[in-house]
Amino acid sequence: MNTAHDTTRREIIAQYGVVGEPPEPDLEGLVQLAATISGVPTAVINIIDDRHQHQIATVGISPSVCAREDSMCAVVFAGAERVVVSDARRDERFAANPFVTGDIARIRFYASSPLVTPRGVPIGTLCVFDDTPGLLTEEQGRALDVLAHQVVDVLELRRLARELRRSNDALEGFARQVSHDLRNPLTAISGFLELAVDSPELADAPVAARAIERAEAAAHRMSVMLDDLLAFARVGGVPPTTVSVDVGDLLDEIQEDLHAALSESGARIDVTASTEIEGDRTMLRVLVENLVANAVKFAAAAGRRPHIDVHVERSSSGIRLIVDDDGPGIPEDERERVFGLMERGHNALAPGLGIGLATCRRIAEAHGGRIGISDSPLGGARVWVTLPGSRRFEPAAV
Repeated sequence: MNTAHDTTRREIIAQYGVVGEPPEPDLEGLVQLAATISGVPTAVINIIDDRHQHQIATVGISPSVCAREDSMCAVVFAGAERVVVSDARRDERFAANPFVTGDIARIRFYASSPLVTPRGVPIGTLCVFDDTPGLLTEEQGRALDVLAHQVVDVLELRRLARELRRSNDALEGFARQVSHDLRNPLTAISGFLELAVDSPELADAPVAARAIERAEAAAHRMSVMLDDLLAFARVGGVPPTTVSVDVGDLLDEIQEDLHAALSESGARIDVTASTEIEGDRTMLRVLVENLVANAVKFAAAAGRRPHIDVHVERSSSGIRLIVDDDGPGIPEDERERVFGLMERGHNALAPGLGIGLATCRRIAEAHGGRIGISDSPLGGARVWVTLPGSRRFEPAAV
């Protein structure tokens, strides 16, 4: 064991902040995709330090921690190359391993791609396995390698966000650093979704086909949002594109994108917002989606079946978009602070980096509007956004 290398690896792993934390949704999506592409029931993202193997995202099994000496991936990950074993019982590296012998599991087929940081340090693997012997085609192997690279991209994004929280850099700096890293996983996932759509197996799986279609549409919309929002964040004061936006249509799209979260939480959303406003459609969509997603997330985290009400009030001075929820609410002394970049309420129950409300304020102000928080008649928080009426506007300095 190389002590110097293990010390460096331990320091890098600590910077990512994923060990001992709830699984990141992006990592869970990648591990699910790895299992699907490889045609196996189980896939895991393993982070390996000097003493343990930490499963930070899994499909097919529950995440756990084991001693490094018991890990199959620890035997090969430092080689920084893909490993494929058809039957682990016949491979001298693994034949006596407790994950093969039955002491912990009875793995037969095993394949892994290393997770190598931009500094060239291997920190673990993306691995897939099954309890029956199997094969991995070269195409599947290349796909596994691509997904392993995307895992590192997601970890790098998390590291950058943690650094941003400490240094309180501006949103422009954040966009410049991560725009390329955001684009890479999105492009790769979109490509794999296109391959999945063409799979003949989907003809007999209409539910899976519909899920993939929804994911494709969401990936496309995300790509559009990244183009526009990152460009806006970089230049800061460039005016938003002003078009007529139907709020009702916007909310239909948002509910489609949030389909999984809404279904899982059993959220009820009442929408009385069929009106048109003027503004940048992409930015307004991000603003409203952030507000609705936040309301659902925090109400669900408090153990409630979320009830969200979205409506618009129009006056001679403009419009007021209101999102009410029945969640835990936000204390009055925190209502200004939570709009700061990387800020969250002290009693926040749901995971997140604290970028959403800062982005919402930035978008509202860019449109010459304001955003704030008050008590909701539903018992939780009311987030309101005021925007100018049907007039051209000059954006606020941001």
